[in-house]
Amino acid sequence: MDHKTFFIGGEWVQPSGSNRIDVINATTEEVLGSVPEAEPADVDRAVAAARSAFESGWGQSAPAERADVLDRVADALEKRIDELSLVISQQNGMPHELSRAFEGHYVVSVFRYYAQQARAMQTEELRASPLGSSTEVRRSPIGVVAGIVPWNYPVLLAVSKIAPAMAAGCTLVIKPSPGTVLDSFIFAEAVQEARVPAGVINWVPGGRELGAYIVSHPGVDKVSFTGSTAAGRAIGQACGALLRPVSLELGGKSAAIILDDADLDEVVNGLLHVAIPNNGQTCAASTRILAPASRYDEIVSAVAAWATSLKVGDPLDPGTDVGPLASKEHRDRVEGYIAAGRESGARIVAGGARPSQFNRGWFVEPTVFADVDNSSTIAQAEIFGPVLAIIKYDTEDDAVTIANDSEFGLGGSVWSTDHERALSVARRVQTGTIGINGYALDFNAPFGGVKASGLGREFGPEALAGYQQLKSIYHAG
Repeated sequence: MDHKTFFIGGEWVQPSGSNRIDVINATTEEVLGSVPEAEPADVDRAVAAARSAFESGWGQSAPAERADVLDRVADALEKRIDELSLVISQQNGMPHELSRAFEGHYVVSVFRYYAQQARAMQTEELRASPLGSSTEVRRSPIGVVAGIVPWNYPVLLAVSKIAPAMAAGCTLVIKPSPGTVLDSFIFAEAVQEARVPAGVINWVPGGRELGAYIVSHPGVDKVSFTGSTAAGRAIGQACGALLRPVSLELGGKSAAIILDDADLDEVVNGLLHVAIPNNGQTCAASTRILAPASRYDEIVSAVAAWATSLKVGDPLDPGTDVGPLASKEHRDRVEGYIAAGRESGARIVAGGARPSQFNRGWFVEPTVFADVDNSSTIAQAEIFGPVLAIIKYDTEDDAVTIANDSEFGLGGSVWSTDHERALSVARRVQTGTIGINGYALDFNAPFGGVKASGLGREFGPEALAGYQQLKSIYHAG
């Protein structure tokens, strides 16, 4: 999987420089592939291609025409689900069944959804004015979008930007994470097969310095970023100085609130997909488990037994629940948080080490801490690994207070046999998304956070609106 060129302007072009990015297999620690590393000159070329495509036709194209292109991309990606999901699992350790579901089938559905949104799009609306005249409100594409994508769900999080931006009539320059860049070449092949007009989508692989160059590029009209809160703050600051629109989907430290009437079997059965999906490398994961004092010991025992029962192994094995983390540096970071948990006085009731059966691969045991103080590091920091903190509460009000005592507000869940009771609690949690007796990402609804979890929304019609600008034309008389 060695590549020599970039996909810019609808063609495979030679890079400006000679530096390369090696992609490492998270399970074997061997080189999986290599791609050229983009330089500022490559970004300039990609932005110019996106600008040309926007001004020469795509930005003025009919929504129905764009919908047909989106459907063709969906068709081309559907043919590549096996290839995409395999390379993603090798790159970042995502269990293959999860990769097929989210990086494959879900991605195809998102493209088809925004094709439908484009066909239903109203770009003009005539409003009667209280002054006796009328005003025409026009929605037009914002222009060239810079999309900066992380490594944990590399295709889905790219598509969460690409599909609505294309539906709106925007063009894009995408910078994938160096750790998961191979999938973008497969994606580009699908774009080429789908006959997407040249320059509508362009990829430039690189690191943080390249990302900073793209964010401040004078040819970019909007930035859409998914990643850490620290990086998001820097990007927001740069865009603020430029008065450049920006959307930021950032970190989380969500709470799973288990009410005292919850069905514990249902809770435990749902935790893999709610608390540590993708080996815990999920921004919306409910990694704080809030347990009522009346059932605390019972819940601690059940969660610990569940975590211990999970199969840790090769992500390509269908029986694997938890694969390796995405990189050595990230595993070291997660292990540092586990050490901090021990030092805080919290009690490890499951995991806490590397699995002894592996002599390579960046594995960490699913780890559960009990007796955690919500003010401690492991309760406040986004660990981004298979590490859970169980926190005791006394009353429902106490549970809501603890859930809201976080700089983040992205996900969450409430567990109860009484739906209305759970709904009442969910409405009080300060978060952008929350689930009742589970957590299922719905691409027909807005996804995003409050507080340090970001600005703006992805998915739903709301994401489409984020790639449009408004103009009011006042009609006299």
